[in-house]
Amino acid sequence: MNVGATGLRRFVGVDLAAAPERTGLAVLVEVPADGTLRVERAMLGADDDEIVGTIGAGDRAGVDVPFGWPESFVRFIAAHSEGTVTPVAGTGPDWRRSLALRATDLAVRELTGLNPLSVSTDRIAYPALRWANLAARLRAAGHPVAPDGGGPACEVYPAAALRAWGLPHRVYKKDAHREARAALVEALEGLLPWLDFNGYREACLTHDDVLDAVLSALVAREVHRGRTHRPPPDLLGTARREGWIHVPAGPPSPPASPEARPTHS
Repeated sequence: MNVGATGLRRFVGVDLAAAPERTGLAVLVEVPADGTLRVERAMLGADDDEIVGTIGAGDRAGVDVPFGWPESFVRFIAAHSEGTVTPVAGTGPDWRRSLALRATDLAVRELTGLNPLSVSTDRIAYPALRWANLAARLRAAGHPVAPDGGGPACEVYPAAALRAWGLPHRVYKKDAHREARAALVEALEGLLPWLDFNGYREACLTHDDVLDAVLSALVAREVHRGRTHRPPPDLLGTARREGWIHVPAGPPSPPASPEARPTHS
Protein backbone atom coordinates (compact mmCIF):
# COMPACT_ATOMS: atom_id res chain seq x y z
CA MET A 1 0.00 0.00 0.00
CA ASN A 2 1.31 3.43 -0.95
CA VAL A 3 -0.72 5.95 1.04
CA GLY A 4 0.92 9.30 0.48
CA ALA A 5 1.74 12.05 2.92
CA THR A 6 -1.85 13.29 2.73
CA GLY A 7 -3.16 9.88 3.82
CA LEU A 8 -5.32 9.63 0.68
CA ARG A 9 -5.46 6.50 -1.46
CA ARG A 10 -4.70 6.75 -5.16
CA PHE A 11 -5.84 4.46 -7.92
CA VAL A 12 -4.15 4.47 -11.30
CA GLY A 13 -5.67 3.64 -14.67
CA VAL A 14 -3.72 2.98 -17.85
CA ASP A 15 -5.23 2.51 -21.30
CA LEU A 16 -2.07 1.06 -22.79
CA ALA A 17 -1.34 1.43 -26.49
CA ALA A 18 1.74 0.26 -28.37
CA ALA A 19 3.14 3.82 -28.33
CA PRO A 20 2.88 6.66 -25.82
CA GLU A 21 0.92 8.92 -28.19
CA ARG A 22 -2.28 6.89 -27.74
CA THR A 23 -1.74 5.83 -24.12
CA GLY A 24 -4.15 7.24 -21.56
CA LEU A 25 -3.21 7.65 -17.90
CA ALA A 26 -5.45 8.64 -14.99
CA VAL A 27 -5.14 8.89 -11.21
CA LEU A 28 -8.16 8.88 -8.91
CA VAL A 29 -7.86 9.93 -5.29
CA GLU A 30 -10.30 9.04 -2.52
CA VAL A 31 -11.32 11.97 -0.33
CA PRO A 32 -13.35 10.45 2.53
CA ALA A 33 -13.66 13.84 4.22
CA ASP A 34 -16.08 15.05 1.55
CA GLY A 35 -17.15 11.64 0.24
CA THR A 36 -15.75 12.05 -3.25
CA LEU A 37 -13.53 10.10 -5.59
CA ARG A 38 -11.65 12.80 -7.45
CA VAL A 39 -9.85 12.64 -10.78
CA GLU A 40 -6.49 13.99 -9.73
CA ARG A 41 -4.94 13.60 -13.16
CA ALA A 42 -6.01 12.44 -16.62
CA MET A 43 -3.84 12.69 -19.70
CA LEU A 44 -2.99 11.31 -23.11
CA GLY A 45 0.58 10.54 -24.10
CA ALA A 46 2.05 8.60 -21.18
CA ASP A 47 5.52 7.21 -21.80
CA ASP A 48 7.13 4.23 -20.08
CA ASP A 49 8.84 6.24 -17.34
CA GLU A 50 5.61 8.03 -16.47
CA ILE A 51 3.65 4.78 -16.30
CA VAL A 52 6.22 3.03 -14.11
CA GLY A 53 6.51 5.99 -11.76
CA THR A 54 2.76 6.53 -11.45
CA ILE A 55 1.94 2.86 -10.83
CA GLY A 56 4.75 2.64 -8.31
CA ALA A 57 3.36 5.60 -6.38
CA GLY A 58 -0.26 4.39 -6.34
CA ASP A 59 -2.20 1.94 -4.22
CA ARG A 60 -3.47 -0.15 -7.12
CA ALA A 61 -3.41 0.22 -10.90
CA GLY A 62 -5.75 -1.14 -13.54
CA VAL A 63 -4.13 -1.64 -16.94
CA ASP A 64 -6.21 -2.21 -20.05
CA VAL A 65 -3.97 -4.74 -21.80
CA PRO A 66 -3.46 -8.52 -21.70
CA PHE A 67 -1.00 -9.50 -18.99
CA GLY A 68 -0.01 -12.78 -20.67
CA TRP A 69 -0.48 -15.24 -23.52
CA PRO A 70 -2.42 -18.54 -23.69
CA GLU A 71 -0.28 -21.36 -22.35
CA SER A 72 -1.25 -23.52 -25.34
CA PHE A 73 -0.04 -20.80 -27.71
CA VAL A 74 3.27 -20.42 -25.86
CA ARG A 75 3.88 -24.19 -25.99
CA PHE A 76 2.92 -24.37 -29.66
CA ILE A 77 5.25 -21.54 -30.70
CA ALA A 78 8.10 -23.02 -28.65
CA ALA A 79 7.57 -26.43 -30.26
CA HIS A 80 7.39 -24.84 -33.71
CA SER A 81 10.67 -23.06 -33.08
CA GLU A 82 12.28 -26.36 -32.09
CA GLY A 83 10.67 -28.35 -34.91
CA THR A 84 8.79 -30.61 -32.51
CA VAL A 85 5.13 -29.74 -33.18
CA THR A 86 2.88 -32.77 -32.88
CA PRO A 87 0.60 -32.88 -35.95
CA VAL A 88 -3.17 -32.80 -35.44
CA ALA A 89 -5.88 -34.25 -37.65
CA GLY A 90 -7.47 -30.87 -38.40
CA THR A 91 -6.81 -27.19 -37.87
CA GLY A 92 -10.38 -25.96 -37.79
CA PRO A 93 -11.98 -23.21 -35.65
CA ASP A 94 -11.88 -25.17 -32.39
CA TRP A 95 -8.18 -25.89 -32.75
CA ARG A 96 -7.39 -22.29 -33.65
CA ARG A 97 -9.51 -21.01 -30.76
CA SER A 98 -7.60 -23.25 -28.35
CA LEU A 99 -4.42 -21.38 -29.25
CA ALA A 100 -5.91 -17.91 -29.53
CA LEU A 101 -7.87 -17.53 -26.28
CA ARG A 102 -6.81 -17.52 -22.65
CA ALA A 103 -8.85 -19.01 -19.85
CA THR A 104 -9.76 -15.50 -18.70
CA ASP A 105 -11.01 -14.56 -22.18
CA LEU A 106 -13.41 -17.48 -22.07
CA ALA A 107 -14.47 -16.60 -18.52
CA VAL A 108 -15.22 -12.99 -19.51
CA ARG A 109 -17.26 -14.16 -22.47
CA GLU A 110 -19.30 -16.47 -20.23
CA LEU A 111 -19.78 -13.77 -17.61
CA THR A 112 -20.54 -10.76 -19.84
CA GLY A 113 -21.13 -12.01 -23.37
CA LEU A 114 -18.20 -9.89 -24.59
CA ASN A 115 -15.22 -11.25 -26.54
CA PRO A 116 -11.82 -9.88 -25.46
CA LEU A 117 -9.33 -9.46 -28.27
CA SER A 118 -6.93 -12.36 -28.75
CA VAL A 119 -3.42 -11.47 -27.63
CA SER A 120 -2.15 -14.30 -29.85
CA THR A 121 -3.77 -13.25 -33.12
CA ASP A 122 -4.86 -9.60 -32.85
CA ARG A 123 -3.03 -6.28 -32.85
CA ILE A 124 -3.56 -6.09 -29.07
CA ALA A 125 -0.30 -8.09 -28.99
CA TYR A 126 1.68 -4.90 -29.62
CA PRO A 127 0.66 -3.13 -26.39
CA ALA A 128 0.91 -6.49 -24.60
CA LEU A 129 4.57 -6.68 -25.58
CA ARG A 130 5.05 -3.18 -24.20
CA TRP A 131 3.36 -4.19 -20.95
CA ALA A 132 5.59 -7.26 -20.56
CA ASN A 133 8.59 -4.92 -20.48
CA LEU A 134 6.86 -2.42 -18.17
CA ALA A 135 5.95 -5.24 -15.78
CA ALA A 136 9.59 -6.31 -15.74
CA ARG A 137 10.65 -2.74 -14.94
CA LEU A 138 8.13 -2.54 -12.12
CA ARG A 139 9.35 -5.82 -10.62
CA ALA A 140 12.95 -4.63 -10.90
CA ALA A 141 11.92 -1.49 -8.98
CA GLY A 142 10.47 -3.59 -6.15
CA HIS A 143 6.80 -3.65 -7.20
CA PRO A 144 5.74 -7.33 -7.42
CA VAL A 145 3.48 -7.22 -10.49
CA ALA A 146 1.93 -10.60 -11.28
CA PRO A 147 -0.18 -11.76 -14.26
CA ASP A 148 -3.18 -12.64 -12.08
CA GLY A 149 -3.39 -9.15 -10.59
CA GLY A 150 -1.57 -9.86 -7.36
CA GLY A 151 0.54 -6.90 -6.28
CA PRO A 152 0.11 -3.31 -7.43
CA ALA A 153 -1.32 -3.83 -10.95
CA CYS A 154 -4.21 -5.81 -12.41
CA GLU A 155 -5.55 -6.49 -15.89
CA VAL A 156 -8.85 -4.76 -16.65
CA TYR A 157 -11.28 -4.52 -19.57
CA PRO A 158 -13.33 -1.29 -19.50
CA ALA A 159 -16.10 -2.61 -21.78
CA ALA A 160 -16.68 -5.56 -19.43
CA ALA A 161 -16.78 -3.21 -16.43
CA LEU A 162 -19.33 -0.99 -18.15
CA ARG A 163 -21.42 -4.03 -19.02
CA ALA A 164 -21.27 -5.20 -15.40
CA TRP A 165 -22.41 -1.75 -14.24
CA GLY A 166 -25.29 -1.63 -16.72
CA LEU A 167 -23.76 1.28 -18.65
CA PRO A 168 -23.32 1.75 -22.43
CA HIS A 169 -20.27 -0.23 -23.46
CA ARG A 170 -20.24 -0.06 -27.27
CA VAL A 171 -19.57 2.56 -29.94
CA TYR A 172 -17.96 5.24 -27.80
CA LYS A 173 -14.49 4.96 -29.33
CA LYS A 174 -12.94 7.19 -32.01
CA ASP A 175 -13.44 10.89 -32.73
CA ALA A 176 -16.67 10.26 -34.63
CA HIS A 177 -18.40 8.99 -31.49
CA ARG A 178 -17.95 11.96 -29.17
CA GLU A 179 -21.72 12.15 -28.62
CA ALA A 180 -21.76 8.53 -27.48
CA ARG A 181 -18.88 9.28 -25.09
CA ALA A 182 -20.81 12.24 -23.72
CA ALA A 183 -23.81 10.00 -23.10
CA LEU A 184 -21.58 7.44 -21.40
CA VAL A 185 -19.99 10.06 -19.15
CA GLU A 186 -23.44 11.35 -18.18
CA ALA A 187 -24.56 7.81 -17.38
CA LEU A 188 -21.40 7.27 -15.33
CA GLU A 189 -22.06 10.46 -13.38
CA GLY A 190 -25.60 9.28 -12.75
CA LEU A 191 -24.36 5.96 -11.38
CA LEU A 192 -21.50 7.53 -9.39
CA PRO A 193 -22.64 11.02 -8.28
CA TRP A 194 -19.67 11.15 -5.91
CA LEU A 195 -17.16 10.90 -8.82
CA ASP A 196 -15.61 14.34 -9.27
CA PHE A 197 -14.06 14.84 -12.72
CA ASN A 198 -12.27 17.87 -11.28
CA GLY A 199 -11.88 19.65 -14.62
CA TYR A 200 -10.93 16.53 -16.61
CA ARG A 201 -14.40 15.81 -18.00
CA GLU A 202 -13.58 17.48 -21.32
CA ALA A 203 -10.43 15.37 -21.72
CA CYS A 204 -12.58 12.25 -21.33
CA LEU A 205 -15.04 13.53 -23.92
CA THR A 206 -12.26 14.40 -26.36
CA HIS A 207 -10.15 11.24 -26.02
CA ASP A 208 -11.62 7.77 -25.51
CA ASP A 209 -8.17 6.63 -24.31
CA VAL A 210 -8.40 9.07 -21.38
CA LEU A 211 -11.93 7.93 -20.55
CA ASP A 212 -10.79 4.31 -20.61
CA ALA A 213 -7.92 5.22 -18.27
CA VAL A 214 -10.44 6.67 -15.78
CA LEU A 215 -12.58 3.54 -16.10
CA SER A 216 -9.49 1.37 -15.57
CA ALA A 217 -8.69 3.26 -12.37
CA LEU A 218 -12.26 2.73 -11.16
CA VAL A 219 -11.85 -1.03 -11.67
CA ALA A 220 -8.49 -0.93 -9.88
CA ARG A 221 -10.34 0.50 -6.88
CA GLU A 222 -12.80 -2.40 -7.04
CA VAL A 223 -9.90 -4.88 -7.10
CA HIS A 224 -8.40 -3.09 -4.09
CA ARG A 225 -11.71 -3.57 -2.27
CA GLY A 226 -11.99 -7.22 -3.25
CA ARG A 227 -15.09 -6.59 -5.36
CA THR A 228 -14.17 -8.27 -8.67
CA HIS A 229 -14.58 -11.79 -10.01
CA ARG A 230 -11.45 -13.73 -9.08
CA PRO A 231 -10.14 -16.89 -10.75
CA PRO A 232 -11.93 -20.04 -9.58
CA PRO A 233 -9.73 -22.53 -7.69
CA ASP A 234 -9.15 -24.73 -10.74
CA LEU A 235 -7.81 -21.77 -12.75
CA LEU A 236 -5.57 -20.14 -10.14
CA GLY A 237 -2.39 -21.61 -11.59
CA THR A 238 -3.41 -20.77 -15.14
CA ALA A 239 -4.24 -17.18 -14.18
CA ARG A 240 -0.80 -16.76 -12.61
CA ARG A 241 0.74 -17.57 -15.98
CA GLU A 242 -1.77 -16.28 -18.56
CA GLY A 243 -3.21 -13.28 -16.73
CA TRP A 244 -6.71 -12.60 -15.42
CA ILE A 245 -9.19 -9.89 -16.43
CA HIS A 246 -10.82 -8.42 -13.33
CA VAL A 247 -14.52 -7.75 -13.90
CA PRO A 248 -16.43 -5.86 -11.18
CA ALA A 249 -18.89 -7.92 -9.16
CA GLY A 250 -21.20 -4.96 -8.62
CA PRO A 251 -21.43 -1.16 -8.87
CA PRO A 252 -18.76 0.91 -7.11
CA SER A 253 -19.61 2.32 -3.71
CA PRO A 254 -18.73 5.83 -2.49
CA PRO A 255 -15.64 6.52 -0.41
CA ALA A 256 -16.08 5.71 3.24
CA SER A 257 -13.85 5.94 6.25
CA PRO A 258 -12.37 3.75 7.45
CA GLU A 259 -11.98 1.70 4.26
CA ALA A 260 -11.22 -1.99 4.17
CA ARG A 261 -7.62 -2.97 3.88
CA PRO A 262 -6.20 -3.68 0.42
CA THR A 263 -6.56 -7.20 -0.94
CA HIS A 264 -3.18 -7.88 -2.50
CA SER A 265 -2.92 -11.58 -3.24
